[in-house]
Amino acid sequence: MKIFFVNPPFKAEYGKFSRESRSPAVTRSGALYYPLWLIYAAAYCEKKGFAIEFLDAPAKQWNEQQSLNYITQNIEDIGLFVLDTSTPSISNDIKFGEKLKKKYPETFVLLVGTHPSATVEETLSKGPLIDGIARKEYDYTVYYLAKALETGADLSSVKGISYRRNGEIVHNPDAEYIEDLDTIPYAAEFIHKHLDYKDYFFAAAHYPEIQIFTGRGCPSRCNFCVYPQTMHGHKYRLRTPENVVGEFEYIAKHFPDVKEVVIEDDTFTANKKRVLDICRLLIEKKLNKRLKWLCNARVNLNLETMQEMKKAGCRLIIPGIESGNQQILNNIKKGTTLEQIERYVKNAKKAGLLIHACYMVGNKGETKETMENTLKLALKLNTDTAQFFPLIPYPGTEAYEWAKENGYIKAGYDHYCKEDGTHNCVLELPGLSSQEMVDFCDEARRKYYMRPGYFVHRLAVGLRDPADLKRSLKAFGRLRKYLIRR
Repeated sequence: MKIFFVNPPFKAEYGKFSRESRSPAVTRSGALYYPLWLIYAAAYCEKKGFAIEFLDAPAKQWNEQQSLNYITQNIEDIGLFVLDTSTPSISNDIKFGEKLKKKYPETFVLLVGTHPSATVEETLSKGPLIDGIARKEYDYTVYYLAKALETGADLSSVKGISYRRNGEIVHNPDAEYIEDLDTIPYAAEFIHKHLDYKDYFFAAAHYPEIQIFTGRGCPSRCNFCVYPQTMHGHKYRLRTPENVVGEFEYIAKHFPDVKEVVIEDDTFTANKKRVLDICRLLIEKKLNKRLKWLCNARVNLNLETMQEMKKAGCRLIIPGIESGNQQILNNIKKGTTLEQIERYVKNAKKAGLLIHACYMVGNKGETKETMENTLKLALKLNTDTAQFFPLIPYPGTEAYEWAKENGYIKAGYDHYCKEDGTHNCVLELPGLSSQEMVDFCDEARRKYYMRPGYFVHRLAVGLRDPADLKRSLKAFGRLRKYLIRR
């Protein structure tokens, strides 16, 4: 029996829908994340002996009919479909899964991802032909389900699934989180075998790039962050330094033109000793001379670790700064201070690391004044790049429950993206409308990037690093219509 893993088509007429971004959308920068969680599950099942098929429809920008045609051409021996999902696309994902069930009624159609993990009953009620959901972390779950389907075993033995039995929805106990992450194959190896890495683009990275996770879970408690709250938990489980660096070696050998590795862990720097061990191995193996890398790095990172990261090939770090108002940071359980943020930026610049800063408006307590605090801080910090977005409250997060309980969410899941697939704001706060938040972010972006001093800075960076200049020009080309007032 084969397993068919599918990242379904959505908004193909407008661009590449990045389903596994933390905020799924057709992005203004043209970014397309690798469907990493789907990749890891497929790689594990393949390692355990199952033949697999894999379709990433957004990467090919295929519409529904093109996707169905491809599946039809590769349907032999398929017994299980595993479909990735997201909140903005969930209605489409359910419908696509039901079309597969109607066309291939002997197969089992399984949904995975953050949204169905958080809304199990609701999702299955909206898709009566969907057979089941793999909740939370699903690598092992999909494998054990496939084994049960292949052998005819009772599905009650498969932890982590919700499924239909005799017209009722049954919820098996949760699966345990995977502790030994070295048992999961390299994402890069799977990408090399099954995907075209040139289909993917990450605006902050040199192109082409490979994305990987070196750990799962996050010890922080930010109330808006979807992966720790719905998929992987708050314990940061780690691949060993040797395993991580082994994947760097694999990338260096098998992707000769890949320029950068994007480490997608929620907070790669949570365990500083491990970061230093990885850096030491990268330097010892001279991989720092071959590959640059970037990562998400919390603002409690110290100067000494930053300096070692720079020596090991790290080019850029991404902090979630979120707000320039301390009370807002407290409200969202960020666990950081404005003083930490300023020290972090100062140290990163001293270490020679670039920073892509993330800012967000629309959180608990937000006002027009606190939004201005955020823009003022962003301009003061003057990081290499910055992004400004309204809060998007995803099911399963504390932020969603806060917004829902107070009646602040004014639209359904289908409105989490606009018609063209770009991000939408579904919040209406007391004294702060959805449109005002969107307008603020647009204006903040314009003020940030259209400064004469910023152009000088980008040119200086580009002269030192021609690849960075090329990346900047490409990103600006995509963003210019959003930055320049008509």
